[in-house]
Amino acid sequence: MIATMFRLPIILFLTTTCLFTIAVVSEKCNPEDKKALLQIKEELGNPTSLSSWNATTDCCDPTWQGVGCDTDNKTYRVNDLSLSQLSLTKPYPIPLSIVNLPYLNFLFIYTIPNLVGPIPTAIVKLDKLRYLTVSKTNVSGVIPSAISQIKTLVTIDFSYNHLSGKIPASLSTLPNLVGITLDGNRLTGSIPESFGSLSSLFTSLTLSRNMLTGKIPASLKKLNLAFVDLSRNMLEGDASVLFGSGKNTQKIIVAKNKLAFDLGKVGLSKNLNTLDVRNNRIYGMLPQGLTALKFLHKLNVSYNSLCGEIPQGGNLQRFDVYSYVHNKCLCGSPLPSCKTT
Repeated sequence: MIATMFRLPIILFLTTTCLFTIAVVSEKCNPEDKKALLQIKEELGNPTSLSSWNATTDCCDPTWQGVGCDTDNKTYRVNDLSLSQLSLTKPYPIPLSIVNLPYLNFLFIYTIPNLVGPIPTAIVKLDKLRYLTVSKTNVSGVIPSAISQIKTLVTIDFSYNHLSGKIPASLSTLPNLVGITLDGNRLTGSIPESFGSLSSLFTSLTLSRNMLTGKIPASLKKLNLAFVDLSRNMLEGDASVLFGSGKNTQKIIVAKNKLAFDLGKVGLSKNLNTLDVRNNRIYGMLPQGLTALKFLHKLNVSYNSLCGEIPQGGNLQRFDVYSYVHNKCLCGSPLPSCKTT
């Protein structure tokens, strides 16, 4: 009986130890990655939104909100991190511990009003990063030019923050870059001339709602942009470099600038579905080629200096008068008929 009493605690101890060992061995998450994630949580003030980040569970488990591990190659390193709509108790900077996740491919920081401070230059340590998003926060300061050292980057989205200063010309050296999105900041200066040397992969440039000045670089003529939005800046001069009949352009939005060029002389992509050039100083006649655009569903040329009759046909008469009003002498349906002498 006494021997049995002594054996029972030993059995319980061995069973508990065995179960603990099995739990540790079965955890797939890399311990250094887990440590970094828990540090990130702490640096953000332990928000309740990240309560699923529990030290006693596997960080590669789907219960860890916003965390993804590489299960395809079975390395189980954290390669996706999404921090969105976090309710932070007070202003916090972007956690520096993010750079301790060396296998990140995807970093998505979105809609966190209490996220402040600069984009840390140390982010360049993430040399496997492909998709980088910091959007709808109160992050401020300049865009670090050192980001151009992350040669794996495919997209950069820093939209709707409080970023200021110039757009780094060095971004044009990124060999795999497909798109840049910097809308809704306080960026100044001109669009870098070097952007004309972006690779043939590059198809999307959106820089709207900033304070950019100067001319659109002539070098952009080399790009085959599918989407371009430069609206609500203070850009001047010629935007015809964005057009071209041989291009795959789907959207051109340059509204509310100070652009002045002859719209009647531009070439039009057959895939163009959106053309918004309102509130500029654009002159000439509307191109007859607009009538051949099968996919055109949004057009606004109002508040310019256009003249002549609106071409008849295609989708042009489906747009209301507000798409054409306040031009120098534009006429014809849906505007009043042109005067005959």
